[in-house]
Amino acid sequence: MQHPPNPAETGLLAALAVALAIACFGPSVAQFDHYHAFADQRHLLGLPCALDVLSNLPFALFGGWGLLRLVACDAGQPTGTQRALATLFFAGLMLAALCSAWYHLRPDDAGLAIDRLGMVGAFAGLLGLAAADRISRRAGLWTATAVLALGPVSVLVWATSANLLPWSVLQGGGMLLIVLLALRKPVVGAWGMPLAAVIGWYALAKALELGDHPVFDLTQGLVSGHTLKHVAAALAAWPVMSLMHNGAQTRPWQHRAVRA
Repeated sequence: MQHPPNPAETGLLAALAVALAIACFGPSVAQFDHYHAFADQRHLLGLPCALDVLSNLPFALFGGWGLLRLVACDAGQPTGTQRALATLFFAGLMLAALCSAWYHLRPDDAGLAIDRLGMVGAFAGLLGLAAADRISRRAGLWTATAVLALGPVSVLVWATSANLLPWSVLQGGGMLLIVLLALRKPVVGAWGMPLAAVIGWYALAKALELGDHPVFDLTQGLVSGHTLKHVAAALAAWPVMSLMHNGAQTRPWQHRAVRA
């Protein structure tokens, strides 16, 4: 029997509704000019934009490693919901690596749409895991389902109307949600995800992305900010991987029951 939403679940549903309203009715936002003009355009052995392409390998490595560790876990551990969301996250990392590499081979709007679509699965898995960890298992499933459904729609809106707002709400609102969830204690049976570490790596990745050209100049053309951004973003998966073992550990603060 399904219980009615508890206060935290109700707050999550309200936040999702507000984010959807902003995405639908907020002002149109344009992607900034020269988005595809990345600092490092060098070829390597005939591979264009080589470092921006090859720096996606950490996503694939972490994704594959995470899936292997899931297979190695005992049956029933992690729980069905945790396993499903973690599988989505790690499989999404592998897809993100492929789509991002495809985009960086020849950066243009069509490739960027593919790149963004490739991010949706990993983002849905991460947000779902965070919500399941801090609110409830079904909150995690609601969150992941919402991102999986609305992520491709936000990319389609940008591709057809040049309005970047829905995608910006998905990304920015998603990280704001993780920040708010980080302020809550884990629930019973949760992994106790170190969300502060995830936030830190993501913030570093965004800073490196914005500093693409300055980092390239600072390193005298050795490496660009966007290349390092890929590495930092991939390392945001490490806090999730560090919790993958045989069963969630019970922690002193986990005294509240989880309602599924």
